[in-house]
Amino acid sequence: MGPRSKKKAEKEAEAKRQEALLAQLELDVFGGMRRIEPGELGESEVWWSQHYQWLKDSGYLLRPRYAPDWTPSWQGTKRNWTTCEDSLPADFPSRILDGTRLSDGEYVALKRVKKTDHPHEVDIAQFFSSAPLAGEIANHCVPIHEVLPIPDEEESVLIIMPLLGDYAELPFDTIGETVECFRQLFEGLQFMHKHRVAHRDCMSRNIMVDASSLYVDAFHPVVPSMKRDYSGDARFRTRTQRPPKYFLIDFGLSRRYDHSVAKPLEVPIWGGDKHVPEFQNSNAPCDPFPTDVFYLGNAIKNDFVDSNLGFDFIQPLIADMVQQDPSKRPTMDEVVKRFDTIRAGLRSWKLRSRVVDKRESVFEGVIRGTSHWIRRIGFVARGVPAVPRRSS
Repeated sequence: MGPRSKKKAEKEAEAKRQEALLAQLELDVFGGMRRIEPGELGESEVWWSQHYQWLKDSGYLLRPRYAPDWTPSWQGTKRNWTTCEDSLPADFPSRILDGTRLSDGEYVALKRVKKTDHPHEVDIAQFFSSAPLAGEIANHCVPIHEVLPIPDEEESVLIIMPLLGDYAELPFDTIGETVECFRQLFEGLQFMHKHRVAHRDCMSRNIMVDASSLYVDAFHPVVPSMKRDYSGDARFRTRTQRPPKYFLIDFGLSRRYDHSVAKPLEVPIWGGDKHVPEFQNSNAPCDPFPTDVFYLGNAIKNDFVDSNLGFDFIQPLIADMVQQDPSKRPTMDEVVKRFDTIRAGLRSWKLRSRVVDKRESVFEGVIRGTSHWIRRIGFVARGVPAVPRRSS
């Protein structure tokens, strides 16, 4: 957890990002460009407003911004519109939006899926969300609460899922916290491969965390550093204090294969990571399972190994996962086995050491290091494990 000054700077940067989003130029129905003004829904947001009542009748409530009779809360007042909760558009409203399940108040994500574009997504998502797989500890596929057919769109459905957070949105405090994250991600992809499903897009943006276990206050889905009602900073705890579960999401490019097919071949489909070696200069069909290994290895490489100090212990494994030649990459079974050996060799002092950003200044290092040692002494005194694990 960084100093307040850093958090304030991050919040201000996020506010500017949201202002830029609201002022973005968007294609209109005639192919021209128009400016989205404060108080106006973007073209892709209008769909949600049009379906607001249907969703409410189905048991899901959208934020006030998407109500058909919405009037911006700042109109007729002296309030700055950028400080108002209902000024915030969703990040990807053409595909996904947040909501609240009326039966129990749980915050959810609603994803619009066009089956003609992604014919396998719903089936694969439900496959991992159904018994007996849904109850297995190694299953880290996002659970599906419900699939709603959209009345006026025969080929589209809404997938209802828990509202998760970007897995790296909140800072990792210790090496032990990252070790547990890696373990869960390796376990999760191994589980998918065991059941002959290739994710085919398991890059950073498709790795999420159950953020509700980390935040003390309900967080805002667009600006997680703020409370859901946008009344102030959302308080949170470290992953050592509240061990979370990590999830793999988005099965739009995923494929499931019969166990009799030892080495499936698929024509390359670009996912979010454009650095996959086998896709660079060829459209030749290739085995998607080694590509998954690259995706996950490259996510860890970019998000941890290359940007922080202290990850030499996992660098050799990651280097093998991102080898140029797919045939030289380890399988996920081999990755898990090697990682278990690595993890067993890490001592407590290493696991409790701080994750240090390479861009950190000396002053920042002193401030963060001091607060880290205070927490560390307290954890050791209370016997809190160096590698946080969920109780279930």
